[in-house]
This record gives sequence, structure tokens and C-alpha cells, in this order.
Amino acid sequence: MTVPTAAAPAPDPRPLTGEPVSLDLLNTRWMADGVRQDLLTDTDGLAIWLAANGLDGRFAADPATLRHTLTARDALGALVDRPGDPAATARVDAVLDHGRIRAVLSTEGPGERPEFADPAWGPGWTAARDYLDLLRTQPDRIRKCAHEACILHFFDTSRNGTRRWCSMALCGNRAKASRHYARTKDQ
Repeated sequence: MTVPTAAAPAPDPRPLTGEPVSLDLLNTRWMADGVRQDLLTDTDGLAIWLAANGLDGRFAADPATLRHTLTARDALGALVDRPGDPAATARVDAVLDHGRIRAVLSTEGPGERPEFADPAWGPGWTAARDYLDLLRTQPDRIRKCAHEACILHFFDTSRNGTRRWCSMALCGNRAKASRHYARTKDQ
């Protein structure tokens, strides 16, 4: 007897993936040809995002999870845009109120396990918790792409901490091309 398997999610259409889960959640919105795109318009997009972050085995791509994940994305977006703003901080805290870390001891040793009264909050809570970890370690490395038409975020892992673009292949090349065009136009 063959056990039916769930269909693999569609390919991830986003131009930047692989960032820490909190920034990756913010990057579910991006610009393409001057038009704002949004991966999280439905549960299919949520399934893609969950799979991209290794969360698909732990959380369902259902309407409640989508709704709570969007709440977390909006809260994180507000805090990234306005660091230290009390209202934005309260919104992230409200997301964090939906989960907690439980200390555990297993055969592998001490560890931690997140717990949720409602598992639909799991992905959003995980992203909010990840953002706290980034703030705890290197808050100055949380960046928005320097290209004026880009809305993506990244965690700068460059050695000297001077990365400006979400991707040199995307926005970095666009900026270089714009500067080159401006120089040659003036000549």
C-alpha cells in the first residue's frame, strides 16, 4: 500500500531567501518591475514560506496560521521601520505572548522547546523570537536594502559590516548601472 504524500510547494518566487526567519518573513513582500509582490496572499504562499524556513513539518499552512503570521509580519515590519517605538514594540510583544520556551532535558542533553497554546501562532512567534535573537547579538547588522526601489531586509554577515544591498546581483548592479548611465549621459 502506498502512503499518499503532500504535494511539494511551488518554487519560491522571491528574489532574496535564506535570511534569518524574522527577516525572511519581512521579505515575503518585494518589488518586481515597480509592483509590490506578496507571497502571503494565500495558504499556498504560506506553504512555500514555511518550507523555505524548515517550518513545514511543525506548522500547518492553513487560514488561521496565515492570519497570525501576517499579524507577526506587520508587527515586525513596524518595529524594523521604527526601532524603539513603544507601539511597534507592544505589537511584537503581543505576538510573543502566544508562545513560550520550555527548558527540556533529553538524551542529547539540555535544550529548549517552544510551546504554543494555539499552534497557528507558531510561525509568527518563531519569527518574532528570532528577531529578539538578532537584536541581542548584532542589532546594527539588521539592514534594509539601500536601493531606493527595494523593500527587502537582510542580516549583514560581511566581515566588515558594510553590506548595503540585499543582493549585489540585483540591487547592487542596478545602482552601478544607474551611476554609469548618469556619468555617460552627462558626457
